[in-house]
Amino acid sequence: GAGARAQVKRGDAVRMSSSLIHFMGQTGLPARTQLPLTGPFSDRFEDWLMIQNDRKNTLASVCLEKNLLKSRSKLDFHVANQLFRTIFLLQADLNMKAAEIEHDNIHRTSVIKKLTSYPPEKQEEFLSNYTKVMFTRHPLERLVSAYRDKLLHSEPFYSITVANEIRAMFRKNNNSSEKVSFQEFVNFIITKQPNALDIHWKPMFLLCDPCNIHYDVLGKYETLGLDSEHVLKIIGAPESMHYPSLKRYSSEKRTTGDITLEYFRQLSSEQIEKIKKVYQLDFFLFNYSMKYEDYFSTGG
Repeated sequence: GAGARAQVKRGDAVRMSSSLIHFMGQTGLPARTQLPLTGPFSDRFEDWLMIQNDRKNTLASVCLEKNLLKSRSKLDFHVANQLFRTIFLLQADLNMKAAEIEHDNIHRTSVIKKLTSYPPEKQEEFLSNYTKVMFTRHPLERLVSAYRDKLLHSEPFYSITVANEIRAMFRKNNNSSEKVSFQEFVNFIITKQPNALDIHWKPMFLLCDPCNIHYDVLGKYETLGLDSEHVLKIIGAPESMHYPSLKRYSSEKRTTGDITLEYFRQLSSEQIEKIKKVYQLDFFLFNYSMKYEDYFSTGG
């Protein structure tokens, strides 16, 4: 349940979405927990490993084809996904429930440390010896989700600072206070250099460098339940702990394929082609269809 304490090895490194996070626990199990060799979980685990192998093979072949392999001179890791941060905060406080952890506290907590807060030799040690997990999402659905979460709500930095930058770029009336439209948001991304984009909409291959960092698990939002179940097993979480089903804005629908299509119908064909080009390597590396209508109409 929500109040369970995850027994994670001190220093276990987990990367979710756009991040590799480092949790400093008090006590715990080895990073690579012994999984059951027989029974239903074992069967599911074998099937899941086959999916993982397919994902890793696709990734490796595209990395080679696109010449994306390089020496790693600097590691750049960013903030963690909200729900996996929630798991680690829950394990730090037996009496805390998932719903009680405020969104802002998740991002400001000192319990979860960035990998870059450690010296280079420690970073290499964590990357070599601890569990590394990367999660992706269909690039266009991720984009719509970021727009809805950051620019349609009153989160100061995005709804004011970033929004004002976008308004200044695309509106004649600088005093206009109307919310940034999805078309304006897309045009804003198209005009920027990918490396200069905010972490919430920067291409995943730039955020996570999957061609040069060998992730133990390549998870997908589309198979989140299955992937998170196995991640929790691998890091030694108790059976009572599950990936929490939380929504920041409880009254709103999650960003689905249908909602994504609604937003992309607002764009011109030229805008769609340009935005797909920004995320082209994410489509290739993580095996997402660029024919987004087909992808979402068939459920991915």
